Amino acid sequence: MHMATSELRGSSLKLTRIESVSADETVHHVDQLESEALDTFYEAVGGNRPITAAEIGLDAGDVIVGPEYYRVDLV
Repeated sequence: MHMATSELRGSSLKLTRIESVSADETVHHVDQLESEALDTFYEAVGGNRPITAAEIGLDAGDVIVGPEYYRVDLV
């Protein structure tokens, strides 16, 4: 079952470090994140804490690339 984006906005997410990305994945560079989402990203990575889709503005399955790749996963 596929949930609509609006249904996922309150879902708990985690950032999982990954080694590589396939060509069909949605990738966002950290420079593309809004400043609040960027702060949330760094806090989540540094503190290994869950986040919500509303905080980061991305969906489960999206990938964020900085110097490393992180996949946004449902908790």
